[in-house]
Amino acid sequence: MVSCKTVAALLVVYVAALLASQTEAFVPIFTYSEVQRMQEKERTKGQKKSLSEQQRSEEMGALDLEEPTGEKEDQVIRLTAPMEIGIRMNSRQLEKYRAAVEGLLSEVLLSTQDAK
Repeated sequence: MVSCKTVAALLVVYVAALLASQTEAFVPIFTYSEVQRMQEKERTKGQKKSLSEQQRSEEMGALDLEEPTGEKEDQVIRLTAPMEIGIRMNSRQLEKYRAAVEGLLSEVLLSTQDAK
């Protein structure tokens, strides 16, 4: 007969494999401190951008409200070359995001049909 220790070890390995297959995990590329540094850089970059935008808006003053700048608001950019987009999903992700994916696909299909 098979010993109890062997059966217990196989059971533990089976449970670990089952849990690993059911979880959606990833191996972190960056350490926690590196992620914090990158987030801090993004925050300071965002603060600098908002300050520069605020200064520009103050300099422009009422120009934006009174005078048109010549830009067309209804301008649409169309791609002339074919483009391909790929998405990989497992069945769980597809179940979770099915409505969003269907909405995006129908929007794209309708826009291509309208273009023809």
